Amino acid sequence: MVRRLQLGARLRDLRMAAGVPRDEAGYAIRGSESKISRMELGRVSFKERDIVDLLRLYGVEDEAEQARLLALAREANSPGWWQEYGDAVGTWFQNYLDLEGAAELIRTYEVQFVPGLLQTDAYARAVIALGQGRTDPEDVARRAELRMARKQLLTRDHPPLLWAVIDEAVLRRQIGGRGVLREQIEALLEAATMRNVRLQVMPFQAGGHAATGGAFSILRFPAEELPDVVYIEHLTSGIYLDKREDVDQYAAAMARLYIDAEPPDNTPDLLRQALRDL
Repeated sequence: MVRRLQLGARLRDLRMAAGVPRDEAGYAIRGSESKISRMELGRVSFKERDIVDLLRLYGVEDEAEQARLLALAREANSPGWWQEYGDAVGTWFQNYLDLEGAAELIRTYEVQFVPGLLQTDAYARAVIALGQGRTDPEDVARRAELRMARKQLLTRDHPPLLWAVIDEAVLRRQIGGRGVLREQIEALLEAATMRNVRLQVMPFQAGGHAATGGAFSILRFPAEELPDVVYIEHLTSGIYLDKREDVDQYAAAMARLYIDAEPPDNTPDLLRQALRDL
């Protein structure tokens, strides 16, 4: 998805620089104005023949630029790493996996559960069984396996920065039972030592705060042409927001959370206290 967005944005810039209207561009690739619009928004796959025809129409003669955009098209059409888990992930979540894998900064707030990238296997299984109302052990196991595979991005070369704020309730709610929660909090203690993980706790004593609407994530990408994306997950779907005014509101709420929550340096002590209270 990210490659489609990058390629679409570049094609739009080239078309506008060349002064070519969308209907003319659509005719050049035996398509329509709406097809060009969908391509530029990254909502469809790309045929290399169409890319070649559009670059010719837009007067792009730089061979290096042509090669770069064709390579982007091939990457955009290649299957994501999560394809082998197609039976365990809905199409609505596949786009998020692409975005998450391409992000350089992931900011997230969770009010009920530990963020997925920081969950242990046992905790993930408990959350999945609870949230989806599923009792089929194979189905739960496959979804948990996918969640564990997602965590690898935190330890890869050039990993993203994960900055998470969790409500204190996350540390008190015994998802999966006392033993599962204990193991999970111990895993959070270890994660808090990672250079690319910043973890804060929003204590009960803070009272009301900026994120009254519930959990959300903001993803930022290294490609300048891609805007930040806000992701809000529901039970059977997810919402993606990339309009500047929407993103700015969520970014302001996140900034306020960072101020109101306990500082990251206090997180280990808070986690240890939660363990003692179990």
